[in-house]
Amino acid sequence: MTVLIFANGDLEEGDWVRTFLGKSNLVIAANGGSTHLWQLGYLPDVLIGDLDSLPEQVSGWLQEGNVSMIQYPPEKDETDLELALLYAVDQGQPIQVFAAAGGRLDQTLANIQLLAHPALIDHKIELVTAHERAWLVSAQTEVRGQVGDAVSLIPLVGNVHMVETRGLKWPLMDELLTFGTARGVSNKMTAELATISIASGRLLCIHTREGWKR
Repeated sequence: MTVLIFANGDLEEGDWVRTFLGKSNLVIAANGGSTHLWQLGYLPDVLIGDLDSLPEQVSGWLQEGNVSMIQYPPEKDETDLELALLYAVDQGQPIQVFAAAGGRLDQTLANIQLLAHPALIDHKIELVTAHERAWLVSAQTEVRGQVGDAVSLIPLVGNVHMVETRGLKWPLMDELLTFGTARGVSNKMTAELATISIASGRLLCIHTREGWKR
C-alpha cells in the first residue's frame, strides 16, 4: 500500500490515476491539489496547506465530505507540497506524488529538489505522471519496464560517481556524471529490468515509457 499526494501542478486527463487511488491507504491533497481530486470525484483523507487558493466549489465539497484539514499560515517557509511530504513520511509507507510538475517553473524545480530534503532522503518517494516516474537514487536502484523505454540519470546533488549500470543501451561503468551536464539523459532499456549503482552523490532517475513521444 502507498500514500498518495496530489500537488497543484499539471495532471494528465484520463482514468489512469484511478488505478493508483484504488491501491492507496491514504490520499493527501496539498492545498490546490485538491482540485484534481474534485475533478476525479475522490475525496482526500487529509488536506494540508495554507488553504488560500481553493475555488469556492472545491472548498465546499471538502467541507461537506468532512475532510480532515491541517491549515498553515500563508507566511511560512515551507511549500504546501513540502508540508504534505513531511506529514506523509510519518505514515511509514512508500509515497507517490502526482501533479508535481507543470505551471510555474520555480515550483516545479522546488518540487523535484524536495526529493533531496534532509527529512525525506531515506524514504521511498516517486513523482508520477501518466507516462513517467522519477525518484532519487543514493546507492542502487532497479528500473522495471519494457525494451526501448527511456531512462535518464541526472545528478541532482553534485557530481555522481557511477559504479555500473546494467540493462541500458549505453552503460556507465566506474565513471563520473558531472552536475550541470546532460550526458545521462535518454538512455534506453535493453531488457525489462535495468539496474543502477552509484558510489557517491545523489542521482535523479526518470523512467519514461517508450510509447510516449514528443
